[in-house]
Amino acid sequence: MTSPQTVSRDAIVIGGGHNGLVCAFYLAAAGLAVTLLERRAIAGGAAVTEEFHPGFRNSTASYTVSLLNPKIIRDLDLTAHGLRIVERRLQNFLPLEDGRYLKAGPGRTKAEVAKFSPRDAERLDAFGATLDVMADTLRTMVLETPPNVVAHGGWATLREALRLVTRVVRPLGRLDMAARRDLVALFDQSAGALLDHWFESDPIKALFGFDAIVGNYASPYTPGSAYVQLHHAFGEVNGKKGTWGHAIGGMGAITQAMAQAAAARGADIRLASPVREVLIERGRAVGAVTEAGAQFRAPIVVANLNPKLLFQTLVDAAALPEDFRARIAQWRCGSGTFRINVALSALPSFACLPGADVAEHHTAGIIIAPSLRYMDKAYDDARAHGWSARPIVELLIPSSLDDTLAPPGRHVASLFCQHVAPVLPDGAPWADRRDAVARHMIQAVDDYAPGFARSVIGMAALTPQDLEDTFGLIGGDIFHGALSLGQMFSARPVLGHADYRSPVPGLYMCGSGTHPGGGVTGAPGHNAAREILRDVRRRRRFGRRRR
Repeated sequence: MTSPQTVSRDAIVIGGGHNGLVCAFYLAAAGLAVTLLERRAIAGGAAVTEEFHPGFRNSTASYTVSLLNPKIIRDLDLTAHGLRIVERRLQNFLPLEDGRYLKAGPGRTKAEVAKFSPRDAERLDAFGATLDVMADTLRTMVLETPPNVVAHGGWATLREALRLVTRVVRPLGRLDMAARRDLVALFDQSAGALLDHWFESDPIKALFGFDAIVGNYASPYTPGSAYVQLHHAFGEVNGKKGTWGHAIGGMGAITQAMAQAAAARGADIRLASPVREVLIERGRAVGAVTEAGAQFRAPIVVANLNPKLLFQTLVDAAALPEDFRARIAQWRCGSGTFRINVALSALPSFACLPGADVAEHHTAGIIIAPSLRYMDKAYDDARAHGWSARPIVELLIPSSLDDTLAPPGRHVASLFCQHVAPVLPDGAPWADRRDAVARHMIQAVDDYAPGFARSVIGMAALTPQDLEDTFGLIGGDIFHGALSLGQMFSARPVLGHADYRSPVPGLYMCGSGTHPGGGVTGAPGHNAAREILRDVRRRRRFGRRRR
């Protein structure tokens, strides 16, 4: 009988989602011997492209590009590894039940809004300018490590905090006093209150308000939802801020390019290698053990997991401070998301804009949610009944931009659906409701594009439970933890441990449960690697001094 395999490395990364891949790249590029252990047979976490119906491929969970940080694209040279991102021909399309519609895109939105409200069209530039500065403020923070004064104290940490504050405050000089007040209010204000203050017409409020409930199991009138709206606004595509696009080949093209970049620097990526536990000896993380019994020993262990999964399933509770365990138990997850991929025999023809040939609105994010009131009611329905009688759906048809995903003359579409309850109120398992709810969501699109349901020739649906079981998204939470005031920046995931260091020496966190939160940004992986390498350099200097 052979003994379990033991491998010694400089660093072990648990979880091959995009942040784990980014972290592994930077550590390997710095000369560390790195092994990444991924549970599934494909790297990429929730950002993968898979065949879901014979001949049809699509992004399985994550589905569109904007938040991926430009520095990370450059550092990993993702274009050299085959990544190509194209912009949507139109950013958003909002079909309405009365036969009208709203198109949004550079140079287009203002004239479109004027059809509904000349007053709103005139206010749009001022609102956009305010939103841009707020988004710029977030961009200055994305690749920063949050101040961790509570944990470490001392002048060095205070100096870092003051430096960060200076960088964040500088762009605020461009704002007038009213806009500064808006920014302060943003973190506990509802998106509905913010948008009702600025605008009077439902379509433009719905267009902006949709971002406030994406991945956020809440009403647009829930306090704090204004920040979630802004979180979706700090991205860019090909140097164009606030733009959304598509990765040719789907979201898996991003993570496959990341995996290639990491491997080219020497990272050892092992698939189908689920981790059973983090090895802890004498109070310090020293490696990981897979479910097959293989041991990977290293002085650095990095986890790209939801904090609940990491600290409640992989780490011995005795190694964690009691208060920390209690805080993790209270970590709030649950996105209210239901995800569907469909294979289509034809493009949808909308009642408000008929035609089944590829047009600019087919390349857009198509939002089925005509008003904030509609979204508010959808949330109430989900809490009471498990899903919305009239659901919120963003329909994306990536094959309108990418002919690699479907056979000629056919198409694929993703339905990103809100709201559903992470746990059904009647206690029924989600597997028993999956098909019925999927048909209900498809019918919601059919109400705006008659014949859509008949065009569906294949389907794959993921409930919140499926998203948890497949990708480790607890409660279907695409952010690895709600983006609420008590779970952001220096409090993400727990005050005193926002610097990517866990309470267990040698164990680090690099997932979306750390700053700056969810979305395919790569920022947590980048930031965690920087802090790990700082610790490596400190240890090396200390070792030299001792000798």
